[in-house]
Amino acid sequence: MIEYIDTHTHLFVKEFDEDRDTAVARAIEAGVSRMCLPCIDSSSIEPIMAMCDKYPGICYPMIGLHPTDVADDYQQQLQTMHDTLQNNDRFIAIGEVGLDFYWDDTRKEQQIEAFETQIEWAAATGLPLVIHSRSAFDALYEVMERHRNRSLTGIFHCFSGSAEEARALLCCPGFMLGIGGTITYKKSTLPQVLKEAVPLERIVLETDSPYLAPVPKRGRRNESAYIPHIAEFLSNIYCCDESEIARITTENAKKTFTKIN
Repeated sequence: MIEYIDTHTHLFVKEFDEDRDTAVARAIEAGVSRMCLPCIDSSSIEPIMAMCDKYPGICYPMIGLHPTDVADDYQQQLQTMHDTLQNNDRFIAIGEVGLDFYWDDTRKEQQIEAFETQIEWAAATGLPLVIHSRSAFDALYEVMERHRNRSLTGIFHCFSGSAEEARALLCCPGFMLGIGGTITYKKSTLPQVLKEAVPLERIVLETDSPYLAPVPKRGRRNESAYIPHIAEFLSNIYCCDESEIARITTENAKKTFTKIN
């Protein structure tokens, strides 16, 4: 039986309000046995935990402040999250955290400060990091270099960089690259990057739903049930069966998220 893990899905957001339960059912029918829910800000905690309460052993929570949500109240947001983290041992990762200078680069220093604060949480708890990076590779690499000797683990979510950037990130030995629907897009350079620089043993699958639906679902709301389309595409890149893609990426996800059953 093929088993997938969607390491990054925002099933708790409003886009799923009309059919959240059936979206979970479709994912399970497609072979997605576990779905990992990244946090956006402190208001995400309650709906994430509600989903995990409803689907124990299927949905798993993360906690963290998304870089685009680093606003005037970011220190208060971080304090709320840190207090929650200290009083709840169910979180499987610190995420979604990182740096994003694509839309607004006026809060670079605050984003870096928030990111490093949450790296400290990961170091203190032993939890993996789920790292978002957009238009911020150089700054991200500088931060990771400062913490190279701290035995951190995690996922570089939604990787879309060059072969050179992939090699640089994979020098962080405890980290995987999260690969999702963008790899199926006609103009994507990711297939060649993976062939050149990324062994299958360093990849996990993700949807980032409701965003970035893969071909042939592009243009629709993404959901975890579409993971097999990503696996099918990867099977052509790595010249193996989809079952092998599922087996290895599921092992990689379990190795990263050690609190997943």
